[in-house]
Parts: sequence; C-alpha cells; structure tokens
Amino acid sequence: MEGVEGWLRVVHAPGVGPVRTRELLDRFGSPAGFTAASRDQLAAARIPTPAIEVLQGRTTPAGIERDLEWAAADPARHLIPLDDPRYPPALAGIGDPPPVLYVQGDPEVLSLPGLAVVGTRHPTPSGRETAYDFAHHLGAAGLVIASGLALGVDGAAHEGALAGGGITFAVAGTGLDRIYPARHADLARRIADEGALVSELPIGTRPSREAFPRRNRILAGISIGTLVIEAAVRSGSLITARLALEQGREVFAIPGSIHNPVARGCHRLIRQGAKLVETGDDVLEEVAALLGDHWRVAPPAAGENNAADTNARAHTDDPEYSRLRACIDWEPRGVDELAAASGLDASAVASMLLRLELEGAIRAAPGGLYQRS
Repeated sequence: MEGVEGWLRVVHAPGVGPVRTRELLDRFGSPAGFTAASRDQLAAARIPTPAIEVLQGRTTPAGIERDLEWAAADPARHLIPLDDPRYPPALAGIGDPPPVLYVQGDPEVLSLPGLAVVGTRHPTPSGRETAYDFAHHLGAAGLVIASGLALGVDGAAHEGALAGGGITFAVAGTGLDRIYPARHADLARRIADEGALVSELPIGTRPSREAFPRRNRILAGISIGTLVIEAAVRSGSLITARLALEQGREVFAIPGSIHNPVARGCHRLIRQGAKLVETGDDVLEEVAALLGDHWRVAPPAAGENNAADTNARAHTDDPEYSRLRACIDWEPRGVDELAAASGLDASAVASMLLRLELEGAIRAAPGGLYQRS
C-alpha cells in the first residue's frame, strides 16, 4: 500500500486540491517526486508549509490511516490512485482529475461507456417516470447509467437502470462511509452490489455545499455524455452539463412544458446547442459508435409497446369520454377547468377521471390535477 499511501498524502495535504495536484505532477512526475523534491522546490510551486510536511512524510494526518482501514475492511472496497490501470481513462483526461478514487463495488464499471443522467431533486411525476424509463431502456442497451444518488431524478435513474438489468454507479458527494441522503441507503447498497459507489472524498467527509459541484465534474468527466431531465435555470444539473460541454462530451436535454419551471433549464441547454431528445433511441443513435462491443439490443421499456394505442382506444364509443379526453393534455389541469373546457358536469368529470386513471390513460399530478399519460 506504499504507493497508495503516497497518493493519500496528496489527498490529505491541506491546500492541495486536484488542480494543484495536476501542476505538481507536471513538475515532479509522481508523489515519489514530491518526496524527493526539496522544500524550496515545493515552496516555489506555491505549496504551503503544512502541505509540504504532509507530502514529504514529516507529518501524517489521521485521515490517511482511516482511509487505509476502510479499504482493508472489505475486499469490495478499493483505493484507486491516478496511476492505477483501473483508473477510468476518460476521467484521467480532464484538467483536474481526482488524485484518488474511493470505490465500493466493481471498479471496472467506471471505465465502461456511461451516460450521466441528472436533473432536479424535485421532479414532476412525469419527470421522475421519464428518468426511470430512459435509464431502464439505455441501461438495457448497454450504457452504464451514472448519477449522483440524490433524491428525485438521480434516484429514479439508478432505480430504472437496476430494474432493466443494466449497470449503474453513483458518484457520492460524501465519504463512502456515509450515505447521503440517508433514505437512499438501500439503493446505495444495491448499486454497490451491481455496479459501484465512487467518491473522491476521504472517509469521514460529511455532506457540504462545496462537495456537490466537485461531484458534478466527475459525473461529466467519467461519462461519454450527459442527459438532463428537468432542471431549473439555476441548478447543479446545468453545471454538470456545462462541464460536459467543456470536456468535449455529448449533452442531451429533454424538453418540457413552457409552464414547468424545472423544464426551463433544459430549454436553455437546447438553445445553447444541447441535443433535444424525445426517446432513449435518440440518445443511442448519437452514442452507438462509442458503445462498440458493449452494444445490446434494448427491450422496450415497461409500458412502451402499444400501451399508448390501447389507452387511446379506451371509451372511443362514448362521446362524453371523447370530449373529456380531448381536453386532457401534457399540461396538468384541474377538475373544474376540465369540466368547463369539456362542457360536462364537474362531478361526472371527477368520476370519469378516476376511471381513466385506473386504466392508465391519464395520470394524477400534485394538487389534484390530471395530465395525459
């Protein structure tokens, strides 16, 4: 573990982050080069004195031993430094790659062709379902689904990939001894069993506002593309998309209603050149050449097939149902609004909506609203 310990000294050296690490590597070649360098040489590289003490082994932060003990406790845990052949090549190529990756699960999945799926923590029911279905379809086709384990779109994407028999990994914004949010503890366990959890943060690191933008650059850099599903104009998802563009990766966005505030970020991305996608196959057409031997023919996602046609035929002989269905669109509407638009009695509309919902022809939205399914 001597080589790994040298890299952990870089991680724990105060004031030496990924950007400074890249500068040090360009100048000194490796952590062994940092040790061999003189104090004056390191000082000339703008390394503060406390960091020099750590890099050259004069002081040893307690966190290094904690990291080593964490990895030694379970064969499924790995410390993967930048010079390890298991380190994902795509991530190594960005300007500020993490010096060490902390991995629980299979580190090989990090080097497979992956798609980052990101979006709001507060999606609409439609947005959550879209994230699940896209990840289900794309995971079954051979893309590894990467996301950030957050509530909302992230969690739905991980769940969809697992349900479709695909591979998913989560990039955490904490040390891997902590699961955030706590309600995703079971999901994190399943991800580690089937794919991997990964972080650049030392063991014991708690959630913080600063950690999540760092996580976003890993998601963007480790993937061949980023798919954004529902994002506000100011959101971490748009940061991930911007980083992906800067790193020469593909960016995809799913459009939504102009009245939906969490669709506006996607619309902005599309105006800026992101590829508008409506189906999983739209994504696959763009990345098929990058999948190579990992390509598989994807089965239809749950509910695709001819479900829409079946719903469209429901109650076609009933003129009142036809009038009501003509008033139900992708934009959620309330019972009174639908009654006024269709010219039907509100109590009758409420009953008809319940029947249509049970048959899967429409879906309920928050606030007692209804929309097309």
